[in-house]
Amino acid sequence: MDFGITIKPDLTIDRIVSLTRQAEAAGFCYGWIFDSHVIWMEPFPLLTLMASNTKQMRLGTCVTNPAVRDVTVSSSLFATLNLLSRGRMQLGIGRGDSSRRVLGKKPTTLENLEEFVRVFRELNARRSIELDGVSTRFPWANAGVPPVWVAGYGPKALRTAGRIGDGVILQFADPDLIEWCLGFVHEGAREAGRDPKKIEVMAAAPVWASNDLKLARDRVRWFPALVSNHVMDLISKYKPEELPKALTSYVQDRGKYDY
Repeated sequence: MDFGITIKPDLTIDRIVSLTRQAEAAGFCYGWIFDSHVIWMEPFPLLTLMASNTKQMRLGTCVTNPAVRDVTVSSSLFATLNLLSRGRMQLGIGRGDSSRRVLGKKPTTLENLEEFVRVFRELNARRSIELDGVSTRFPWANAGVPPVWVAGYGPKALRTAGRIGDGVILQFADPDLIEWCLGFVHEGAREAGRDPKKIEVMAAAPVWASNDLKLARDRVRWFPALVSNHVMDLISKYKPEELPKALTSYVQDRGKYDY
């Protein structure tokens, strides 16, 4: 098991850099940062600083999406950061929940996500690809293809993660919910002829170390409130019996949450 830290970019830039350094010194293997450019600061300049201030930590977005930047822009950003970091970048990607909803738009489709990942890998592998009838290639992108982690909650998204992802991002740490999710991830992997055991799993959950339980809960309450928007989206698309009770009961007393 590896440990990682995820930065919510509402901190000062100096604090983000110092936390990243501290995490690597403490043995953390991954350094992630949220990508929601309206709510928080733009992540890619911050990832540049994180890469410049670390030597071994793997770095990435948790998560970006296919909709707010052209695929060639995102691919070039990662290819450049992969050169800077000597091959340590990781692409965490989802449908664009907060990035889109805060602008009054819906998350993009899983089909768009899958196509984005395909193009991303081709460009980072320095292969030519046809985009809108134009042959496109990054001849300078020689640091390799970053691993792709797909975030998902519902059966369809989780099967997509199993089909195309090097890893899956699950934004909770409840063992029963993770087991439920991985059932769909493994189904998707087997459908694509892949070995399910080779797909890495990230359990991304909030942590606040304190002897004061009430204080700790108050410090992390924003995270499950944010995740509840994903759960409400699932409830609108699936029948109650298709979702585990532990997931749906989680939002039964939820009011409207404003990002």
